[in-house]
Amino acid sequence: MVFFFTTQQVWVFVWVFILGAVIGSFLNVCIYRIPLGQSVVFPPSHCFNCDNRLRWHHNIPILSFVFLRGRCGFCGASFSWRYPGVEALNGALYCLVFYYARFSLVTLVLFLFVSALVVVTFIDYDHQIIPDVITLPGIPIGFICSFAIPWVGWQDSLIGILVGGGSLFAIAFLYEFFTKKEGMGGGDIKLLAMIGAFCGWRVILPVVFLSSLLGSLVGIPVMLLQKGDSKMALPFGPFLVAGTLIYLFWGEVLVRWYFNLFVI
Repeated sequence: MVFFFTTQQVWVFVWVFILGAVIGSFLNVCIYRIPLGQSVVFPPSHCFNCDNRLRWHHNIPILSFVFLRGRCGFCGASFSWRYPGVEALNGALYCLVFYYARFSLVTLVLFLFVSALVVVTFIDYDHQIIPDVITLPGIPIGFICSFAIPWVGWQDSLIGILVGGGSLFAIAFLYEFFTKKEGMGGGDIKLLAMIGAFCGWRVILPVVFLSSLLGSLVGIPVMLLQKGDSKMALPFGPFLVAGTLIYLFWGEVLVRWYFNLFVI
């Protein structure tokens, strides 16, 4: 599918991407500091090697990394590609949100939502934890924001919280009951409850299906590479996030494709 935009529209998307990248720079701080229990505000951004406070031109999203060749402007220590990657990812997600929601209150709500999902993804990938400081406030915030989302509504949001948290809790309980092993952490349960709060109960089943499918597609080859080590733990949070984003932006297309393919 080819999309055509006017020059003015292209510039709007450029500014939306820049906004997302700037917020993404702050998300990098959250991803690093939250698991360590540190403030995300103080101290200001600094080099983790020489501890020098970064100057304003060291903090320009993506561009600073390119111009400094991924190194500290003071001591030359190398920085991870993760930093511009998160900035670019958040910028791209903001552009997708804006493409679907345009100028509306829903756009601001979804900006908040996708940024929270980005933070959750990388923290869970790094530490295999989903911080309560993101999900627990996110549940009531999602419920409040549902009043501004026409296709969700507060009733669907409330049911989404109960169904989202309850479904994974039931799966985790049954898995542990039959296998005597913990198969899913409480963070995943709270994350799906937050997703239900923002998106409503109707997304829960497709998101669980998509995330489980993605988890299998990734997990099985990884397990084979690890020579059949079934005890190797893969964080489920990133797959829940991926399933949510896929359904959020392309759910209608997937449903239409499914019915055209399988329903006569």
